[in-house]
Amino acid sequence: MSDGLEGVVAAETVLSEVDGEAGRLVVRGYPIGALSGHITSEEATHLLLDGFFPDLPDAKALATALGRARVEVFAEVAALDDRLLAHGTIEGVRALMARLADGDDLAIALRLIAAPAVFTPAVSRRKQGLDAIAPDPKLGHAADVLRMIKGHAATPAEVAALNAYLVTVCDHGLNASTFAARVVASTLAGLTSAAVAGISALKGPLHGGAPGPVIEMLDSIGTPENAKAWLEAALDRGDRLMGFGHRVYRVRDPRADALKRAVRTLGEGSNSLPGRLAFAEAVETAALAVLKERKPNRSLQTNVELYTALMLEALAFPPDAFTCVFAIGRVAGWVAHAREQVEGGRLIRPQSIYIGPKPLAAA
Repeated sequence: MSDGLEGVVAAETVLSEVDGEAGRLVVRGYPIGALSGHITSEEATHLLLDGFFPDLPDAKALATALGRARVEVFAEVAALDDRLLAHGTIEGVRALMARLADGDDLAIALRLIAAPAVFTPAVSRRKQGLDAIAPDPKLGHAADVLRMIKGHAATPAEVAALNAYLVTVCDHGLNASTFAARVVASTLAGLTSAAVAGISALKGPLHGGAPGPVIEMLDSIGTPENAKAWLEAALDRGDRLMGFGHRVYRVRDPRADALKRAVRTLGEGSNSLPGRLAFAEAVETAALAVLKERKPNRSLQTNVELYTALMLEALAFPPDAFTCVFAIGRVAGWVAHAREQVEGGRLIRPQSIYIGPKPLAAA
């Protein structure tokens, strides 16, 4: 038996390959570094969906259709009420996604891909007492997300940074949320059901819920001089160091380098971000040294969460929305995996080993 299904092959896929030993992520034949910062999120969506929908248009027409889909799903924002707003941002986004019609066609897929992009800014603004802003279908996906969260147009550098992030996280093998989506898809429940399963798994702090606590960690450390003592105290308490370690990677997460480059580029036009980046790099150096000393038999390297947190903070997303922004990028991957599972896979039904009490003989 393999605890947590580690090492168990559960699917064949054309979508992505994660090589944890080499620190390599390949999406549809491209190393992630060749995609991040070089294509838009719409182009990444087209790359993922190619071959799974017979009516998939070219990338330019797909971007136009995705803009229309953002407008369509905005109608669901009217369902936000005080009970939903009292919960976390991701619970509100998940509830609105669950209102969308289920099915397997391209129109439903595009509405699902549009949904987190529209619902995340809407829920975040409503939680701040602000009105939700309707989408502009003429804008690119990343530009529209930023306009809806900020209330004004984003700069080209900000748009480029968010595009780099969304592309970097668009797919990552059979991670927990993608596997959850494939399990649900294997029952033929529909794409919406699969995507809702995906975002439910992403919510967990061991998966997509970790970038928010990175900001808390950095704010608690305060200065580079405090880093070593703070990190050692956290490990003494048995705490995890957010932004470090990964279930698969035994070397540095390649997505961390892609996002670090994007953060550095974004910081070129900022007065505060370069200092924040330098501070994070100092914490990173201290954390890697402490982890090497405390856990010499484990390879705990920087993961995608550290520089995700810096980027999304710089783009004015509140920490409570960080996981939802992750979903904006990952939902196209969930949809593609769900279609792949339905087309080529069986109902996913692993076995378990019973370790409970033996049946008692009848008297």
